[in-house]
Amino acid sequence: MTETIERRFKKVAPAVEFCSMRLVTTRSEQLWVRQGVLQPMRSVRDQGAMITVIDQGGYGYGATSDLSESGLRTAAEEARAWAHSTRKHSVVDFSSIDMPRPTASYESPVSNSWDDTPLADKIDLLKKGCDSLGGDQRIVDREASLWFTEEETVFLAADGSRACQKLSMIVPDLAVVANQGSETLQRSLGGRGYCRQGGLEVLELVGFHSEGPNLVQEALQLLAAPDCPEEQMSLLLAPDQMLLQIHESIGHPLELDRILGDERNYAGTSFVTLDMFGSYRYGSDLLNITFDPDRPQQFASYGFDDDGLPAQREYIIKDGILLRPLGGVTSQARAAISGVANSRANGWNRPPIDRMANLNLEPGKSSFDELVSGVERGVYMRSNCSWSIDDSRNKFQFGCEWAQLIENGELTTVVKKPNYRGVSASFWRNLIGVGNEDTFEVMGTPYCGKGEPNQVIRVGHASPTCLFRDVDVFGGA
Repeated sequence: MTETIERRFKKVAPAVEFCSMRLVTTRSEQLWVRQGVLQPMRSVRDQGAMITVIDQGGYGYGATSDLSESGLRTAAEEARAWAHSTRKHSVVDFSSIDMPRPTASYESPVSNSWDDTPLADKIDLLKKGCDSLGGDQRIVDREASLWFTEEETVFLAADGSRACQKLSMIVPDLAVVANQGSETLQRSLGGRGYCRQGGLEVLELVGFHSEGPNLVQEALQLLAAPDCPEEQMSLLLAPDQMLLQIHESIGHPLELDRILGDERNYAGTSFVTLDMFGSYRYGSDLLNITFDPDRPQQFASYGFDDDGLPAQREYIIKDGILLRPLGGVTSQARAAISGVANSRANGWNRPPIDRMANLNLEPGKSSFDELVSGVERGVYMRSNCSWSIDDSRNKFQFGCEWAQLIENGELTTVVKKPNYRGVSASFWRNLIGVGNEDTFEVMGTPYCGKGEPNQVIRVGHASPTCLFRDVDVFGGA
């Protein structure tokens, strides 16, 4: 079928400066057990294509789920018409851009395929996971879920170049809610951040089969815990909170189209400006951030982006200095600055825009015990549960599910409803400890939203445990 669609595209591709087609085939299944009861299952199958045309300085695209020759011809004609309509009004001369013509391929590593396990067995896994979250009358809600997605993309240019990739992704989740009197608190597996590429082998890697009783115990501990104190102190963040810290206060402000103003009327701008790249001190010498799109099993790994640009690992921040933005081929041309292969769309019917992919904080040399032992007065926080950040992606406030005080170099009292606030421009400069490989975890989220119309897309973030000084910490809902 794919070969037939490719032949049709070659027949209908107009004689223009550049023409490409991105064919996307997606299937997704979601299974969910709540309170021991199987909930309605969700299954999605989707296929469509977007044709992109560059001609006489203009850019246009047409998307269709009609993959017949006539359907593709209509999309190609629409793309060419938009290219001609925009050629006098574009912010960049698209004809001057050397568009990628990839020949790459990429496939997620899978050792235990989703399709090799019968549906009944997967449901049984979820029921056992949900059962592991019970056993106490104070547990008022519990759930276990699996979300599997397979996405196949074929990228074709009319001049004959071809690239393909097949991504297999899985999102396992366990969550428990405990209540006593007026207190209701939750614990979840990795703060719902264990999103990976791969198959059902991921469940073992993230503790899906074993962590249920620990989540219950911690939820019950929180019921009896005092509120997190309000004071300025050292802050130790686990990888499942670093996930959101990196995402909101490094990832979004460094998206190049946002810096150029594309998101202002929807999701805000950025405190970062073009003249900062190459010299601005974003953080302490310990801050090393990489764009790493080929790390095995990470949620947003791929071989090429949706403009066809081959993906490779690059330092975004090195030894605290800001080096390059998160900008794909079009934004790089607009800004006259080097970026990365992160022009991505959430489906065949959306144009690619600058999106985070795998944005990681590289590990340091400190063990977890060494990080804790160096703290006189502080708090250790895990598992994000709330976030807020201003329109310029600078001032922020985050809340976590779980926290434990650190006193005289030791973990002591469990505290509930922990929060902290800061300013991106100074928070990262207070990074004083970075955990080693033993503290490093691969996390992710399927819910990064951006663009008009909105595109919700998967993002990966890997990080060690990290220690910050002089952070405003407080408790409360």
